[in-house]
Amino acid sequence: MNTYQEMQLRQQQEFNTLPLGFAFNKDQFDKMMRGWGLHPERDVNNIRSIGNGSYIQKKDVELLLQTSARHKKELAAAIAADTTGSGFIFEMFYYELKNYEYGYTEDAEDALDALGLTMEQVQSDKLLCRGFERAQKKIWRKRRNGNTDQARRAYPSGRWRRRNTECGSALEWEV
Repeated sequence: MNTYQEMQLRQQQEFNTLPLGFAFNKDQFDKMMRGWGLHPERDVNNIRSIGNGSYIQKKDVELLLQTSARHKKELAAAIAADTTGSGFIFEMFYYELKNYEYGYTEDAEDALDALGLTMEQVQSDKLLCRGFERAQKKIWRKRRNGNTDQARRAYPSGRWRRRNTECGSALEWEV
């Protein structure tokens, strides 16, 4: 397991300990409120919706904000500590690009959203760009090694071509 995955797992475990409630219908909402010792109708002013059917008691909002801020700060520190773009940054992009099936979609937007980054931020930072491109190439290489032999047999007239990427260029099999 790489260091990015380890950090993600640890942060997820910490987030899972937060006193959050989830409700997607009235029965679930009533049960959640009673579980907190609150009345489902009289005490609705004591909770906050945080979106997607998730709730937190107002008294715990600051804990949620502190935890989220600490996780963002930890990610930023790990990125800053990677002085080459080939360590943590590469692992981070490789994990998220694979997680969001970049090898099939060739769309990095969801992976970047998960990291709180935009393509403009990646392109404007030499180390982020290096790590992103390295992860991108590794995914293409795995796809190429797995599928190119098939493609070469199916399309023998195919050829390698240089393809522009967000941060430079890469080779791929063109049919």
